[in-house]
Parts: sequence; structure tokens; C-alpha cells
Amino acid sequence: MTKSELHQMIADSSGNEINICQIYAIKNGSVVFNDCWRGYKTTDAVNVMSVTKSVMALVVGIAIDKGYIKNVNQNVIDFFPDYQVKRGEKTIYKVTLRHLLTMTAPYKYRSEPWTKVCTSEDWTKAALDMLGGRNGITGEFKYATLGIQIISGVIQNASGMKCIDFANQYLFAPLSIPAHTIHGASDKDDQFDFLMNKAPKKNEWYSDPKDTVTAGWGLCLSAKDMAKIGVLILNSGEYDNKRIISTNWIEEMTAPRIALGERFGNMHYGYLWYRPHKDKQIVAAIGDGGNVIYVNIEQNISVGVTATFKPRVFDRIEFIEKNILPLIT
Repeated sequence: MTKSELHQMIADSSGNEINICQIYAIKNGSVVFNDCWRGYKTTDAVNVMSVTKSVMALVVGIAIDKGYIKNVNQNVIDFFPDYQVKRGEKTIYKVTLRHLLTMTAPYKYRSEPWTKVCTSEDWTKAALDMLGGRNGITGEFKYATLGIQIISGVIQNASGMKCIDFANQYLFAPLSIPAHTIHGASDKDDQFDFLMNKAPKKNEWYSDPKDTVTAGWGLCLSAKDMAKIGVLILNSGEYDNKRIISTNWIEEMTAPRIALGERFGNMHYGYLWYRPHKDKQIVAAIGDGGNVIYVNIEQNISVGVTATFKPRVFDRIEFIEKNILPLIT
């Protein structure tokens, strides 16, 4: 398949590729693929959904490198000295940052209480209210988008900076990613529109009423921006010959720690990053709709794919490996 044939295939698709907006690939430091669909330009941004989580893992690493956070074994509650723990709750005192990063933190719910959290005035406090429970620390993998919100509060309280300002200064600016602004509005109708509207977004990040950005979703990036983040992984924390994050953190963050089940394609999980293949040096940030940062360390390739919201898109890694890699290798 040629690049023009791939373009037409995506343009005409009525299947899982129908929502793809941009694909941008970098190999050996050079741009080798750049294409857009659905009226998007290379510079336009998309709500990349849970790719946001993986970006937050990088932000945590930078905070550790700079000494704002001691290490991933620091107790979460240490960062919230003014938080009033509910009477009888003991487990919350044992939850560490590592538990949040590996999705093994315990919560007091069966399904995530989206309405309760996203209609509150302080989403971080609402997430803390869910943390802990009678079962204690079990080590069980429990995917939690709302719980990751706590990490935004950790960054802010540890550094004394708004999380978005911290990310802009220490991650986005060094990667020449445009400075981001908070989205601002956060009522029910706006949340629905932010999720479902297929028009290009600004360089913004969704936020709660206290202007704290969402840590589990809501960051808007272009595929080009995502590919740059992938290059940061490829270069073990360097970009454009400048050290942005330590090699130790990149290695620790992407190391396979938890074997996921069939629901997650039998992948492995590190710190909010996936390892799609057991026997290959490939890491990925994956968000709903098929938003992906694909990092192939063996071939020195980084691919960013953006897409508007579409449920149940689980084959984007396979799509990249089947259709993009042959064109650029």
C-alpha cells in the first residue's frame, strides 16, 4: 500500500478508521509521515482522552527529578495535609503514588462515580473521597480514570505550581509543544460537547472549577505533539540534545509491571504506559477512540495518531503495525 492509497482508505473508511484525524511519524529523528483527514490540519489539537494519563506519568517523573516528590513510594496522603480523612478510613494512609501509577490503588466504588465527581467543585478532593476502603491494599489492577485526578493535586501541592503551568514549563516548552491553557467551563453540557464535538480543539486542557486540569483525560494534542513525546521516550529522556527527564525515570515508567487480561488485549502495564507485546521493545500511550502514541524502540520510530471519540476502538496498535510501519520502514 502506498501513502496515497492509505490516505484514501482512511478517508473512505466506514469502520474503525472513520474517526482518524491525523497521523504523524518520526523515524531516526526525521519526519517520515504526516497526513490529516476530516478537515484537520497538522497543527490542530484533539482531545486525546487517556493518553493524558501517560503524559501525567512524565510530569510525575519530572517532579521527582526536581525533588518536589521523593519517590513513587511516598504516601499520597502526605501531599494533602489539609484533607480530612473520613472517620474509620485507614487504607488511604497506605496508598502510595506507585499505586496510582500502576492502577492498583483501592477505591470505595464498584463503578466510577462520574456524576458525583464531575459535578463537584473540587474534583481532586472528590477523587480522594473515593480512595481507600475496607478491603485494604490488594494489588489488584483496577483501571480508574477519576482516581488518577489525584495526581494533578499531588503535582500542584508538591511544586506550588498549577499542574498545567508545571507541564507547560518543564515538558511542553522543551518539546516545542504549544503552551496549553485551561479549558475553563466544566458544566454537564460543556463536558458532553468537549467529548463528542468532532471539530478541532485549541491547545487546551480540560479543568475543574478550581482550574485543576484533568489527569485522566481532556488534554488536547496534535499527532505531531504526540510523536514528539514518543521521541522523548526513544531518546531516554532527551529531546533536541537537551535533558528533559532522567533516563532512570523513562526506564522505570515503561518497565512492564502488571500482566493485563483479555479485556486489555493481554498487554502489560507500567506507570500509565502500556507494553503491547511481551517480546518487543514497544511502548504505547492509548486513549479512547484510538488516540495513540506508539513508540518502537527497536526501529527508532515514534507515531502519533489522533481521533475523535468513537467507542470500542481496540485495534489501533495493530493498525499502525500493519499499515504505517511498512510505509516508513
